[in-house]
Amino acid sequence: MNFDDVNSRGLVILGCGKMGSAMLAGWLDRGLDPGATWVLDPFPSSWLLETGVRLGEPLPTDPAVAIIAVKPQIMEEALPALLPFSGGQTLFISVAAGTRIARYTEALGPSAPVIRAMPNTPAAIGQGITALIGSPGVGDAEMSLAELLLGAVGKTVRLDNEAQMDAVTGLSGSGPAYVFHLIECLAAAGQAQGLQPELAMDLAISTVAGAGALARDGAQSPEQLRINVTSPNGTTQAGLDVLMSQLPDLVRATVRAATDRSKELSNDG
Repeated sequence: MNFDDVNSRGLVILGCGKMGSAMLAGWLDRGLDPGATWVLDPFPSSWLLETGVRLGEPLPTDPAVAIIAVKPQIMEEALPALLPFSGGQTLFISVAAGTRIARYTEALGPSAPVIRAMPNTPAAIGQGITALIGSPGVGDAEMSLAELLLGAVGKTVRLDNEAQMDAVTGLSGSGPAYVFHLIECLAAAGQAQGLQPELAMDLAISTVAGAGALARDGAQSPEQLRINVTSPNGTTQAGLDVLMSQLPDLVRATVRAATDRSKELSNDG
């Protein structure tokens, strides 16, 4: 990973909560110069204070990148701090949920290149996935720079259009919570069959983590992996007969509800 241009011109982060800190940690580990990093955050964490980044100092005149990582509720009051960089030379990357590109171009001007990104919480351990879409003025060089940065916390994918971002939010943005709840349900089901709580939870977590790693390996599709472990008339088949009669519709409804809510929040913004 080459941070030469970013280190020479500077990187500004507006808001450094959990997601901003996860990204910053990944960048620092991969060669970002803390002395070339300016953070605007009124309540810096103890971890942030120890990184050596610039806090409360005058901002650079022409940073390579400005990261927007504040909550949508405070966007209006926070975004003006980035107006000095709106001349078109600074790439703006937003990881704020539910905020459309049009809102940034209205605030920063039509010449400002803006990339909207949707990472998810596994980014905190470098295992996230981030979907990206750029404003009309964003070229391949800017997209590649965004992928360079966001690739520090996991995989990246490019979207065809911004309308897809709501579905991404419903699937991968909110998806970790669905998986965590699945773990809770598996553990509770194990307890109901006589396992101790700690043992049931350990089995549930390890099973989901291991199955996910096996699927991510990519040697076989999830469908084939399911078939491989399902013996005809066996225990897994008995369980799947129940699960597959209900789960597909339930998951579709779950992702649809989250997607619809993302649309509502974007329209409210």
